[in-house]
Amino acid sequence: MRRFCALTLLLTILIESTVSISFYLPVNSRKCLREEIHKDVLVTGEYEVSEQPNTKTNLKITDSSGHILYSKEDASKGKFAFTTEDYDMFEVCFESKFPMGTGRVPDQLVNLDMKHGVEAKNYEEIAKVEKLKPLEVELRRLEDLSESIVNDFAYMKKREEEMRDTNESTNTRVLYFSIFSMCCLIGLATWQVFYLRRFFKAKKLIE
Repeated sequence: MRRFCALTLLLTILIESTVSISFYLPVNSRKCLREEIHKDVLVTGEYEVSEQPNTKTNLKITDSSGHILYSKEDASKGKFAFTTEDYDMFEVCFESKFPMGTGRVPDQLVNLDMKHGVEAKNYEEIAKVEKLKPLEVELRRLEDLSESIVNDFAYMKKREEEMRDTNESTNTRVLYFSIFSMCCLIGLATWQVFYLRRFFKAKKLIE
């Protein structure tokens, strides 16, 4: 039982995917947070921006292709959620806008709490909908954790195979290029020998 609990704790630590960050956003500036997330992963988040007079803060979440996944103008406090369609780099950006010439305004404090994967799922809501017992909820959570681990290992294996194929392809190209270079050098050396031989014969320096 102790081993099972220790294993459960280890799995939870390994798979825990929570990003909590606080930072100050100067007026008329833009700050972004980037993170790589796997395909078909649920991402949820909560944010809170301290209010300042005459200051407007916009929130935008995009992928590497520029597709907008979430956008909110004059964002002060709220939640967002989306599911990734592919493995990609996602960017969460806060942009502060303040009219010029209206005096100095202190920086805004931004609190951002993002979760993805198993940590983003609301197991309490799932238990209510499916009428699950506490033990069944924990088993569902462990099942999702196990599936997440399997998916991570499968992705790592796929990336390893891609890198191995890339290395093999690069080594093959380097080998062919080396053989081609050697052939060129041998051909050039042979041509120089015959050219010099004809030159010296023409000058009657050798027979």
